[in-house]
Amino acid sequence: MTSLTQLRFDPALPWWAIGMLAALAVLVAAFALWRGLRGWAWRGLAGLAAALALAGPALELGTRAALSDIVILLDDRSASQALPGRTAQVDQAVDDLSAGIAALPGTDLRRVTVGDSDDGTALATALSRAIAAEPDARLAGVIAVTDGRLHDPQMLPQGMAAPLHVLLTGQPQDWDRRLVIEEAPAFGLIGQEVTIRLRVEDQGMVPEASRTGSVTLRLSVDGEDEQTVAVPLNTSLSLPVTPGHAGQNVVQIAMDDAPGELTDRNNAAAISINGVRDRLRVLLVSGEPHAGERTWRNLLKSDAAVDLIHFTILRPPEIMFDDVPVDELSLIAFPTRELFLERIDDFDLIIFDRYSVRGILPPEYYMNIARYVEDGGAILVSAGPEMASVESLNLSPLGPILPARPTGRVIDQPFTPRLTDDGRRHPVTAGLGGPDPDAPDWGRWLRLSEVTPTGDAQVAMTGAEDKPLLILDRVGEGRVALLTSDQVWLWGRGFEGGGPQLELLRRIAHWSMKEPELEEEALLADVRDGLAVRFTRRTMQDSAGPLQVTAPDGSISQVPLAADGPGRFVADWTAPEPGLYRLADGDMRRVLALGPAAPREFEETVADAPLLAPLVEASGGSVQRLSDGVPDLRQTRAGRAASGDGLGGPWIGVTPRDAATVTGLDRRPLLPGWAWLALIAGLILTGWLAEGRRRPA
Repeated sequence: MTSLTQLRFDPALPWWAIGMLAALAVLVAAFALWRGLRGWAWRGLAGLAAALALAGPALELGTRAALSDIVILLDDRSASQALPGRTAQVDQAVDDLSAGIAALPGTDLRRVTVGDSDDGTALATALSRAIAAEPDARLAGVIAVTDGRLHDPQMLPQGMAAPLHVLLTGQPQDWDRRLVIEEAPAFGLIGQEVTIRLRVEDQGMVPEASRTGSVTLRLSVDGEDEQTVAVPLNTSLSLPVTPGHAGQNVVQIAMDDAPGELTDRNNAAAISINGVRDRLRVLLVSGEPHAGERTWRNLLKSDAAVDLIHFTILRPPEIMFDDVPVDELSLIAFPTRELFLERIDDFDLIIFDRYSVRGILPPEYYMNIARYVEDGGAILVSAGPEMASVESLNLSPLGPILPARPTGRVIDQPFTPRLTDDGRRHPVTAGLGGPDPDAPDWGRWLRLSEVTPTGDAQVAMTGAEDKPLLILDRVGEGRVALLTSDQVWLWGRGFEGGGPQLELLRRIAHWSMKEPELEEEALLADVRDGLAVRFTRRTMQDSAGPLQVTAPDGSISQVPLAADGPGRFVADWTAPEPGLYRLADGDMRRVLALGPAAPREFEETVADAPLLAPLVEASGGSVQRLSDGVPDLRQTRAGRAASGDGLGGPWIGVTPRDAATVTGLDRRPLLPGWAWLALIAGLILTGWLAEGRRRPA
């Protein structure tokens, strides 16, 4: 506790008035001196005393309490600080420094621990917040025990009132090799190459034996068909990758560990490329003009992702000269050879709409279409009464791949389509029936061709007399769908309230083209937020799971699935860490990449402080290595060096700020009012007496 005495003023008049009074006193004294009056000095002093009295001088007596200095200790506990040897360094340094700060007189410690975040080490943010929480007048120093790698440099303070000391962990001979993904596409066209730009980079004190040569990279898509490629060190290069399917294609790139490097956590990367189709090419062949033809055109033309070619057959192409004038034909001759032989593989889906076998296509064309389906293509047959006639597609070479055989009977009676048990599970029809799938609010259709399903074909919808209406099947690598009625257009016209014809036809078409969202057996993973994931298992079975999850470190966990509707099972799960996860349920497999392409915390692991160096220099601090020992702690005066090497080793300094707060205050007038009055009167009287004296004769 100390005392403080100061002179204060409490003027009775404005300062300008007091100033004018003092100036007047000086003028009066000067005039008296000019006239030779003996009391000029006393007159001037009396005027100045009056001005001073009006200024209200007083003595302010206060008591001052000293405040302790504050030293901030930043303790970096991010993931990179867990590398071998660093944890022990940090523990030792923090313990020694805490004890040293506690031993300094009048000094308090503020310890701030910096942990992991999704964006890496937020050391600058923690530093700025810690400084802002303390008054500048008490901040004596900041000590950061870290590897110097921070990922928020924009948050560094512009300046500091105290020295910043950075104590680096690790060893001077540390080195590391990392895989850097410079550029990776988020989307890619299916079947077309995309380019991933990367480099293999060495950091730190690289041994002579590891500075030259190349590195072998292992590359795989969805964990399959692993390829190897040799790449040079410290050189950017591009690797081609081809997305094989729609949806998420997980590309994993990895390299072998190098002897002596700090960590292998940055030796691999997982990149998700969303496979998209350029445009879905659809060939619509209408056997004859009819009311339902427009329904198909409207559906396919409304989809921006569909490139449609539509032909309505009006005559066989061989009949080039008949009795019909050319100007009465609505379409050009059908280019059958080009479409069904030469360019058939360019199409993703072929739709036969009320198509009759009338000698328009030769048998080898149908055989080529069957080959196209078995190799991965898709056909959709929307059948009318022709299905039960001798002109049925079933009687062509295309018949063996169709999912049903016609009985020759056409049922001409109204009916309301219904979902089967398989239809409630199948993604093509699941949910179409609304809240009550047994009694959907749909309009009726008027006729149906009776068929008998074959093999493993799935009946998703039934019609009149519970006969199959929609049949789905797989043939080789391709797909076949059969709609046994041509009455879907009634829904489009709103007959008896209509129905979900656009959604139904869209799903049938996109299932035929192997869209991932419409697969009967599917394992989906929807990343919600960060590491939170919702697993969805879609199946035609009555049960599913548990889901087997293999973590990046090889550990396996079981995640139970809960029913979420017919053929749908879900589970919410949070991953313990970023990385590549493998999912399995029976024969279903999936690869899931969570987090960044490579953990940001391990992008740079060699201890260094290039981003902190400007602030350290500006504050008068230092950068030192803990491998040289924990430095001693000293108090240094402002303006003196805050670090150095002593007899006992390196040392760092903190600057005492001598901060204090006023705890008491007392104000006393310099003179009481009567004393000022007596003083002024005495001066005036003395001047009068001096002037009243006669000069000696």
